[in-house]
Amino acid sequence: MTSHSTSAPRGDAGNRDRHRLFWRWHLYAGLFVAPFLVLLAITGAIYLFNDELNDALYPELRFTPAPWQERSPLASMIDAAEASAPGSSATRIDVPTDRQRPAQVYLQRADAESQITFVDPGTGQVLGAMVPSRTLVGFAERLHGSLMLGTLGSYLIELAACWAVVLIVTGLYLGWPRGQGLAWWSGVVPNMRAKGRAFWKSLHAATGLWVSVLVLFLIFTGLPWAAFWGDWVRGGAEAIHAGYPPVYRRYVAPEAPKIGSAFNDVPWTLQHAPMPPAEAAADAAHSHHGSHASPADGAARQWTAAGLERAIAHVRAAGTADPLRVFLPSTQRGALMAYTYPDRPQGQVTYHFDREGELLVRAGFDDYGVVAQAIEMGVQLHMGNYFGRANQAVMLATCIGIVVLCVSGVVMWWRRKPAGRIGAPGTGSRTPLRWWLVIALVTAIVLPLVFLSLLVVWAFDRWIRPRLCLFRWLD
Repeated sequence: MTSHSTSAPRGDAGNRDRHRLFWRWHLYAGLFVAPFLVLLAITGAIYLFNDELNDALYPELRFTPAPWQERSPLASMIDAAEASAPGSSATRIDVPTDRQRPAQVYLQRADAESQITFVDPGTGQVLGAMVPSRTLVGFAERLHGSLMLGTLGSYLIELAACWAVVLIVTGLYLGWPRGQGLAWWSGVVPNMRAKGRAFWKSLHAATGLWVSVLVLFLIFTGLPWAAFWGDWVRGGAEAIHAGYPPVYRRYVAPEAPKIGSAFNDVPWTLQHAPMPPAEAAADAAHSHHGSHASPADGAARQWTAAGLERAIAHVRAAGTADPLRVFLPSTQRGALMAYTYPDRPQGQVTYHFDREGELLVRAGFDDYGVVAQAIEMGVQLHMGNYFGRANQAVMLATCIGIVVLCVSGVVMWWRRKPAGRIGAPGTGSRTPLRWWLVIALVTAIVLPLVFLSLLVVWAFDRWIRPRLCLFRWLD
């Protein structure tokens, strides 16, 4: 993924210069991106099988001792979970429909990391707890999203993902088979009889041709969750009313919390939608009339046991039979929210209720804007959910292909580079200005973060590197 043959394609000097230009940028991009891509591929492969891994590693938590028939009241399961972790406060409960699955109560703790407590819906007994960030899947998820470095890590991952697009586009240009018949076919299938660098080159080129489109798909379906690109696309979608459902616009106000800032793990479409306020929350906070006190700290809850059950009953009566994620309200977080998150996003439905279980808002997939619908479908394909095992298999093969590309590219580069230097080809002097203008225009529109960084790298490569001996090793 970082080196190609030194032979330029046949043709005029302009073609040779263009080839060297693409090769140079392919090399630079590959050396920067390869470590990140390997990390993203490995952690992504782990997260593809997050449910299967958690089931295998924590069966005593993920399954009930026996199938349950009647569900215990949600409030009693929340009480049991909070009592098992003194000083905790429940923020969410996942309500299963599988009779062998427990309810999951998410607990916020002031003096410790947040945890998930598993409760048997049939008996109301606590089965145990886990801290998600300390699990294999949680560890992989944090590495995948931010390198566990917070905001800085998120931007590094995003920048690497964006530069991976440059890497793939230049790689396709350099490695595309230009022959016919068997000559063309030899570029599609790796030559397993080749030796040394010829073998690695054949493996690299063939793998790139097979997986490049899928890698681009993974990048562009993952970028909506990125800080810079995600906000850029989201802002554009909402500007043309192609983002979150219009029903939320009635709650737009400076003090209104965003659903994504109030809760984690909600659909991309609703991340920046304003949270409907809990209509009775203010009155309840003053009078505590009818409030349900938390056994952990005695604080007034902004929901009632009867209201919680009434909200769930409303969802079920509407025909929603999928497992539910129920987010509990507070004065800071607004209304009670319940939603389904099926593998196929066409079934997504989100409800908001007041503390007594009266419906405030209902929004489904059909209410999303066209941009939001496309992104939600892409996210489920990206995560290997949409087509079940077949989807997982295709995405896993893509992850393996990424690792093969990175390893083979680095091996090729290491075998041909001069001692003490990177071995980047010169750019020549005949690259037309129109090529730079096209590259700048496309990246500015599609990948603005690449455009900004490309200006910096281009200026460095053109004016600073040639003038300072310190950077001669980059040649």
